[in-house]
Amino acid sequence: MISLAFPWALIALPLPWVIWRLLPPHRQQVPAVRFPFFRRIVSVAEAKSGPGAVILRRNRVQIITAIAIWILLVLALARPERLGPPIEITRSARDVVLAIDISGSMDIVDFATPDGGRIQRLAAVRQVVRDFVAERDGDRIALIVFGTQAYLQAPLTEDLATIIDLVDQTEVGMAGPHTAIGDAIGLAIRTFEASDVEQRLMILLSDGADTGSRMSPVNAAEIARSRGVEIHTIAVGDPEAGGDNRVDTRALAEISSRTGGISFFASDVLGLSETYARIDEMVPRLVEELSYRPRTPFAQYCLGLAALLGIFSLSLLSGRKAWRARQ
Repeated sequence: MISLAFPWALIALPLPWVIWRLLPPHRQQVPAVRFPFFRRIVSVAEAKSGPGAVILRRNRVQIITAIAIWILLVLALARPERLGPPIEITRSARDVVLAIDISGSMDIVDFATPDGGRIQRLAAVRQVVRDFVAERDGDRIALIVFGTQAYLQAPLTEDLATIIDLVDQTEVGMAGPHTAIGDAIGLAIRTFEASDVEQRLMILLSDGADTGSRMSPVNAAEIARSRGVEIHTIAVGDPEAGGDNRVDTRALAEISSRTGGISFFASDVLGLSETYARIDEMVPRLVEELSYRPRTPFAQYCLGLAALLGIFSLSLLSGRKAWRARQ
């Protein structure tokens, strides 16, 4: 299908004719030589004298070529283009930041598996997060790991395979032995600054209490709420443990409630999998559908043809002039 991007440009087609009809012809005065015996010369030569004006005449080739070139120039201005079949693109309108605690306590082997065994806490988290990320096709996901410091392992990206590889390569203690939950939330807020979607979801998993943040986790949660970030927290530690190894479920619940999220507790692999599944059910993925038709412009062909016609016309006129000069 051929269409014009700027069809209003076609109103310029009759412009030369309008100018020719309404405006007076161009007149130019040139110096002349006056002969006092002009009438005698005319009489001897038996010629007829007329007014001293020269009217230039255009031949048919010039007129047809000029009209064709003008039409082609106006068509190029209207920008003809071929419309291709519609192409629909579906993209997610949700960005997700995964924040995973890799402090020293995540090395404890107390996570129950379905077969009755026990595995390391981080190993269980890696297993569940890997499956969760694999099902997020279309979402943009960022990965943050935190201990004493919070580090951005991957910014928001649709490359889920890279996120899974980074999760598999994460080891306990890489970010220090302590737990900086507030710093992890602050880093997530800065990560979401590159997001232009409405649904911003953060899933924060920790097995301890905040022991080294420069910003209080609750204050960080308030800032996150003002930026439109919804935080869901998952506690995976032992609430009855002592010292830094005790998971602060109350603080995690406060973080979630401040942002409109929900706090969960998981003590085994099955419970952790169910937690991620519940989060996915409660926060369904928003989708934006975009549709466009590819356009192939043809204006350059109109301009090229106009240039060829102009060159052909000039060559023809020059050839005629040279031929007449030789006669």
